[in-house]
Amino acid sequence: MTEPRLTQFRNGPYTFDVIDSGPLDGVPVVLLHGFPQRASSWNTVAEHLHERGLRTYALDQRGYSPGARPTSRFAYGMAALVSDVVALIDAIGAPRVHLVGHDWGAAVAWSVAGRHPDRLATLTAASVAHPAAFVRSLLTSRQALKSYYMALFQLPVLPERMLASGRADASLRRGGMSREMVKRFHTEIVDHGALRGGLGYYRSIFRAPGGQLGKKITVPTTYVWSDDDVALGRKGAEINHRWMSGPYELEIFEGASHWLLDERPAELAASIIKRVGIQGVSATP
Repeated sequence: MTEPRLTQFRNGPYTFDVIDSGPLDGVPVVLLHGFPQRASSWNTVAEHLHERGLRTYALDQRGYSPGARPTSRFAYGMAALVSDVVALIDAIGAPRVHLVGHDWGAAVAWSVAGRHPDRLATLTAASVAHPAAFVRSLLTSRQALKSYYMALFQLPVLPERMLASGRADASLRRGGMSREMVKRFHTEIVDHGALRGGLGYYRSIFRAPGGQLGKKITVPTTYVWSDDDVALGRKGAEINHRWMSGPYELEIFEGASHWLLDERPAELAASIIKRVGIQGVSATP
């Protein structure tokens, strides 16, 4: 009997959609997307991972899955986002997985690694540094200027209207998105009804993360940063190692924008495969 694919799982009252692909007997790799993208943004990267025998689970996260769109900003705190990933790992049935995140997906992945290191074999984070490194960079570099949009997103209603109407399309293009990516944003995020949920991550960002902010990462980790990222400066990448206590590697993609999944899928997949290989431990029982 063929093993069924995992298409959905539950966490409390919410139902989440998953793209489960690759060899059925492959080592599990969980992929977390960022804003303003969905699980489908991992499709090309995942194809490269499948060629190396890895099975991928790309999650449509809270606010993006139609069955998991709470309206309150308080429902998007980091503890809730982490619990969603842990519930997915439980649904997969593996004691440990290789976890990969980009943008907000990376922020969530850092927190999963800090709070539940026993559930991970490795971590690969793209674009967004460890939360403590990011906060330190806000205070010691030009990162605060790069992150101005986070303050803008705190406003009610206006960000949704700007993004949905197309008035922010030029800004998305200046940030490195292609015309096709912007079109996909309107189709998969705006038309799909996921915009408000995606903004909920930013609107909960100033809630105190407790003692988790500076928690060091013990699992083997690779951090990928691109030097043409308009949203995330070099400082966070330079100091990120301070919050690592396990095997760690920084990879810098030169000439790439923030959108690594679209611009450099083969290279990003190679970084993931290298990290999985460095660990050398199967995540299956």
